[in-house]
Amino acid sequence: MPDSDTPAATQRARVRVPLRFHDGYSVDAELVTFHGLVDGQEHVAVVLGEPAPGATPLVRLHSECLTGDAFGSARCDCGPQLREAVERIAATGGVLLYLRQEGRGIGLYNKLDAYALQDQGLDTYEANAALGLPEDGRDYTAAAQMLRALGITSLDLLSNNPDKADQLRGLDIDVQDRVPTGVFTTPHNVRYLRAKVLQTQHTLPLADLTGLNVG
Repeated sequence: MPDSDTPAATQRARVRVPLRFHDGYSVDAELVTFHGLVDGQEHVAVVLGEPAPGATPLVRLHSECLTGDAFGSARCDCGPQLREAVERIAATGGVLLYLRQEGRGIGLYNKLDAYALQDQGLDTYEANAALGLPEDGRDYTAAAQMLRALGITSLDLLSNNPDKADQLRGLDIDVQDRVPTGVFTTPHNVRYLRAKVLQTQHTLPLADLTGLNVG
């Protein structure tokens, strides 16, 4: 787990951007960039809505997924999770952190190499291991820096992934509640989602939705 003693980041710029999704949903957001992020990546905060006075902001850490977010790939649930998160956060007020950590931190090319191994029968974690890569190489230190730069030290986390909450708490961010996302299954991603449940304890009710025994 990352060290909680991390340097401060600062806001670099804020710009208002109208977001428009393929299904017709639209919302105005503020995109925030930062100076001083420890990993040197161009992560972006998407500020949506305004929390009620005294309310806890809803936050999602969304790792970049070019294939799912931009191209609508059905091999993962990333695109639907991004779309859902924007609307849910806008309704209550909060922030989506768009983190440049493609493929759980292994990068786009390696992710596509892992897809090729999955086509040969490996699950998503086995494929990473076969390539000599970590099952999940993401580090949320920069996310904690971004949150502090935005003045957020206490939040509700929109995620099925317990590691995100654990890492943030280890970085002295108060995760009051972990709010599950929806479950977005396709014939192409059920094995991928099942592996998340079995390997990294994601809170996905796959047994109820797919009839599969997820242990």
